[in-house]
Amino acid sequence: MFAFVPDPVALGFVSSVARPGGNITGFANYEPVVAVKWLELLKQIAPAITRVTFIYDPVNPVVPAYMRQLETAASSFAVTISGSIVRNAEEIERALNDVAKAPNSGLIAAPGAAISAHQTLFLELAARNRLPVVYPFREVVKDGGLASYGVDGPDLFRRAASYVDRILKGEKPGDLPVQFATKFELVINLKTAKALGLDPPVQLLARTDEVIE
Repeated sequence: MFAFVPDPVALGFVSSVARPGGNITGFANYEPVVAVKWLELLKQIAPAITRVTFIYDPVNPVVPAYMRQLETAASSFAVTISGSIVRNAEEIERALNDVAKAPNSGLIAAPGAAISAHQTLFLELAARNRLPVVYPFREVVKDGGLASYGVDGPDLFRRAASYVDRILKGEKPGDLPVQFATKFELVINLKTAKALGLDPPVQLLARTDEVIE
C-alpha cells in the first residue's frame, strides 16, 4: 500500500492505474497536468516573466511528463520553457545564478530529493538573485519561498485509510484502482513577494488557502 508517490506506473509499483494487479495499490500525489498550474501561478504573481526554468532532480520519474505539459502550455502564457538538472548543492548554485543572468526570469521547482535536501541554500539563492519561484510544497513557503501549489498530504493519507479498511475486509489490492490527490493547497508568502517587488493580485489572494505575512 502506498500513499504519496509521484507515478506508481513509472516507478514499477503497478502495471496500470486502472488495474494495478499484484498485491499493491494506493494513492499518488501528482498528475503531470499540475505543472500547468505551477506555471499559471508563477505568471499570476510575476506577470512580467517571459522565461521560465523548470529546475529538477532527474531521479524524479515524472519529470519528462511535467516538461511536456509545460512546453505545450508555454505559448498560452507567453513564456519560453527550459529545463535545468540539479543533483547537488553546486549544481543548484550554478543553475540559479545562470537563470538570474537573463531578465524577466522565473523558476518552477519540481518535487525532488536534491532540492529538498538543499532547501535553505535554494531559498537563499532565490532571494539573493531576486528570482520568483513556485514550489510544490507549502512547507517551503513557510520557510521563505514565494508561493506553492501542492497536494494536501494529510487529506491523501486519510483517503488511503479507506483502502486499508477495504483490503483488511478481503478485497484484493490489485483490483482497487490507483487514485490521485483531489485536494490541493495554494500558499503565498507576502513578505517574500514584497522583497521581490511583486504585488500578487487581489483575486489570487482571495482564493489562496494560506497567506503568510
